[in-house]
Amino acid sequence: MIAFLRGILLKKNTQSLTIDVSGVGYEVLVPLSTLYHLAEEGEAVALHIHTRLRDDTLQLFGFQTEIEKELFLMLTTVSGIGPRLAVNILSGIGPHELLDAIAEGNAPGLQAIPGIGKKTSERISLELKDRALKARNGLGTTIAETATTPGENQFLDDALSALLNLGYSQKAAREAVERAGAAVAKPNLETVIREALRLLA
Repeated sequence: MIAFLRGILLKKNTQSLTIDVSGVGYEVLVPLSTLYHLAEEGEAVALHIHTRLRDDTLQLFGFQTEIEKELFLMLTTVSGIGPRLAVNILSGIGPHELLDAIAEGNAPGLQAIPGIGKKTSERISLELKDRALKARNGLGTTIAETATTPGENQFLDDALSALLNLGYSQKAAREAVERAGAAVAKPNLETVIREALRLLA
C-alpha cells in the first residue's frame, strides 16, 4: 500500500496531480486545502497518500499534511460519505476549521460546505465529535499559510474551475469569483475561493 510519495510535480489541476516518481507517473486526487500549498509544475512535491482499492480500480488520494489525511479517513467512516465527497468537504473548508466544527458539534456550520445537507452534517457531528476532540487536543502543528501566488487571471480561472467541480453552476460560480476577487484586499487562490464560497453560502 502506498502511504507517501515524493517526486516531481508534472501536472496539476483543481482535482488531481500527476507526480513523477523515478520515471513512473502517479495520478493523485487532492482537496483544495492541499492544492493551495503545492509547488509549481516541474518542482519537487511530497504528499501523504491514502491508497483505495475497489474492485478493479486503484485510486490515490494525496494530502499536504497528516491532519488533512486524518480528517479524510475520519469522514469516510461516516455513513453516506465516500472518498470523493470527503475530498469535496476538505475543499470547501480549511482542515482546522473543519476539525473545530466537528469537535464543537457545529452541524449548521457544516451545512455551509457544498454537498453537505442537514442529515449528513448531523451524522458527521454525531459520529465524529469525540474523535475530532481527541485529534484537536493532540494537534501540535499548524498548516503553513505560505503558498506560491500565480497571476491574477490564472488563479481566478482556477477558482472558477474549483467551484464548478464542487457542483455550482457556471453563472453562479463566475459571479461569486468576480465579486470575491474584487472584495478581498490581497487576492490569491485561497482567499478568492474562501470568499466565493462564503458569498454562495
